[in-house]
Amino acid sequence: MIALLEGLSVSRETEKALEIYLDKVTRWNPKINLVSRATVFDLRTRHLLDSAQIFSHLPPTDTHWADLGSGGGFPGVVVAILARDPRPDLRMTLVESDRRKATFLRMIAAELRLAVEVRAARVEDVPPLGAAIVSARALAPLVTLLDMAKRHLSPNGTALFLKGKSYREEIATARQTWHFDIEEVPSVTQDAAALLKIKDIRLA
Repeated sequence: MIALLEGLSVSRETEKALEIYLDKVTRWNPKINLVSRATVFDLRTRHLLDSAQIFSHLPPTDTHWADLGSGGGFPGVVVAILARDPRPDLRMTLVESDRRKATFLRMIAAELRLAVEVRAARVEDVPPLGAAIVSARALAPLVTLLDMAKRHLSPNGTALFLKGKSYREEIATARQTWHFDIEEVPSVTQDAAALLKIKDIRLA
């Protein structure tokens, strides 16, 4: 087993799948801008490890995870790879409006045999998914993400949002429109950043 993050170890097969995925991101990035060009040389920490920290927050009985605005697959593809052995019951829905990026996501899912469905559409155009978990990373301000999550979460579902240093300001703004229960989990990869775990989303 290989230690990926504190409290999270993966098999050599999973590590190999992650390395294949990062190699594909590097190869495709010049053509379709899967991640910022300024961060492509730091994929492992800036994107892989940042995404991997979200996996440990998957409840043991939830089986449908929807990742909104998946882009190059962070965190959706990373979660699907990490779940392949310990959680074969987990199915992922990746929502990505850019058809070139959606094509990439389908390619990597097929190559790595991941339990992933890709929806090439805008988040607001996808019929409600009823997912137990909804995630997003670097997609939109929290006030907008809550509207998206409300649409696609099951009644008792949880939203998991990776947010940067301004997350407290985003929370304050979002509370002007929404009521919600929130847990702020410090990021393990970025100072002053956080993983926001949000439940019971309702209009104020």
